[in-house]
Amino acid sequence: MANLPNNNKMHEIILLGVNHTTAPVELRECLAFSSQEAIEALDLLGKDPAVNELLIFSTCNRVEILMTATDITAAIHAAKTHISKSKNIEPGKYEQALYILQGEDAIKHVFRVASSLDSMIIGEPQILGQIKEAYRIATENKTSGVILNRLLHRTFFVAKKVRTETGIGGSAVSISYAAVELGKKIFGSLEGKKVLLIGAGEMAELAVEHTIQNRASEIYVANRTFRRAVELADRFQGKALRFEEIPDSLKLVDIIISSTGSPDFIISSEMVKDSMRLRKNRPIFFIDIAVPRDIDPAINRISNAYVYDIDDLKSVIDENLEERKKEAVKGERIVDEAVIKFMEWYKNLEVVPTIISMKNKLDVIVKSEIEKTQSALKHLPETDLKVITRMTDSIIKRFMHDPTLFLKGNGCHGDKEIYLDATRKLFKLDE
Repeated sequence: MANLPNNNKMHEIILLGVNHTTAPVELRECLAFSSQEAIEALDLLGKDPAVNELLIFSTCNRVEILMTATDITAAIHAAKTHISKSKNIEPGKYEQALYILQGEDAIKHVFRVASSLDSMIIGEPQILGQIKEAYRIATENKTSGVILNRLLHRTFFVAKKVRTETGIGGSAVSISYAAVELGKKIFGSLEGKKVLLIGAGEMAELAVEHTIQNRASEIYVANRTFRRAVELADRFQGKALRFEEIPDSLKLVDIIISSTGSPDFIISSEMVKDSMRLRKNRPIFFIDIAVPRDIDPAINRISNAYVYDIDDLKSVIDENLEERKKEAVKGERIVDEAVIKFMEWYKNLEVVPTIISMKNKLDVIVKSEIEKTQSALKHLPETDLKVITRMTDSIIKRFMHDPTLFLKGNGCHGDKEIYLDATRKLFKLDE
């Protein structure tokens, strides 16, 4: 398996799968492959005679099977059969959500997925690492060969180019990330800033993680259940506070991230006014991710105090998503260029077996003729015999030059298969 075909019949690139645009999460969950299941599928489906090369890619948002095969129909049938058996699901339950791509369409899809142009959130960075891991598993299990190796290496190059030459990943598109990016705009840098986390909401915790990544110095955690505050403080290597200590902590911290279930404001305008005198008007930044809100919006009227609630953050995200969509247009151009270049290599690949067969036949003919005249050449010194060998090699190369350029280049107008078939018949390469 996973070898270049030895005949003139080309191996087609085929991709079938479902993703977040074609299938609901309930169906994607049913079809998803764990790492171990992917390895088992590579082994079982990879042994099917209809499949030559194989890679399986599965995340929460997509499940895709990438193959090469000469019989497209048989390969697709083999993949569907394996999905149905391994996942215990009838084809009718997922076929409507299934997309099947081949050739240039499949290549473009792989490039777009790796470049996060096909992601639920355009520009998200995780997808490339996930594809690299799927490729690693395929290579370790020897199901990736000449074609998929070339395709995946090119995929990684294209994805890197899209990320470095466009701003597709440069804008905040998650609540927690957007909050921290706003904080960086206010303070210039979060390095050395002190952070207070109020409550135990998931988005608030993520925001704290982002501030730590931006080198915030000290983390304080306040929660109505003090035990929970201690647990979170330990996780962030910070200090736990009782709820009653929140007003007093405002003179110390620079960033407050709040996400509780309180029906009333946790932090009032009066608390902040009192703390600003002690802070000597150093800026203070509030991120209110709670619904209903934890932080009095009137705080925004206080000089050097900044409050952003979840609606403010969503508007930032919407703006940034629009910016990413604009940058995605540049990414699509990079992908289209890469597809054209890959297709040039891919189309020439089908002539390689014919060219190799021609050269091998010439080698056999030359070797046979030399052997016939070997007795007449015995009187020649070794150096002369080497000259004759070099001369015959040169004749073969010169003979092969024009047919190779014709088959690989622009000499073939229309269906290249016709020219390959004629070449094989003219030189009796299949006998």
